[in-house]
Amino acid sequence: MTILDDYQGVALGSADWSHVSGRFEIDAVREHLEPDALAERLAHSEVVVAMRERTAFPAELFDRLPQLRLLVTTGMKNAAIDLPAAAAHGVVVCGARGGGNSVAELTIGMMIALTRHFAEEDASMRAGGWQHTIGPGLQGLTLGVLGLGRLGGPSPISRVPSA
Repeated sequence: MTILDDYQGVALGSADWSHVSGRFEIDAVREHLEPDALAERLAHSEVVVAMRERTAFPAELFDRLPQLRLLVTTGMKNAAIDLPAAAAHGVVVCGARGGGNSVAELTIGMMIALTRHFAEEDASMRAGGWQHTIGPGLQGLTLGVLGLGRLGGPSPISRVPSA
């Protein structure tokens, strides 16, 4: 079993692997592999876990992976996987649901960072400079949110209890 593109080395600590560790040797790959190296590394893997869309699985790759039976992606969609090719090679493809609102949380963080000039000020400090902007306060500002899918819907953390 191979886990691909675990750049931060967190995959083995982020899930309960006990159900598969007795059956498979788990190979967590921390670097990105180019197509030839990828095919060589996965040649004997029956199960592959692909981190998001970091590694492409085109038809040519499935041709080179005769042992592959299950391809798991960390998400419910993965445009980097050629699904008809997977099916033609008898490879089952499935996804894992995410655990939270990370896209929304990162978006809010980026909005604050942009408004308060975090990147500019960090670059200035690292270059030996000093603060050269004054980030405006956010109190009293209004944020409009347009929901395009489930991210725009209400969640328990977005409801403010009335006083």
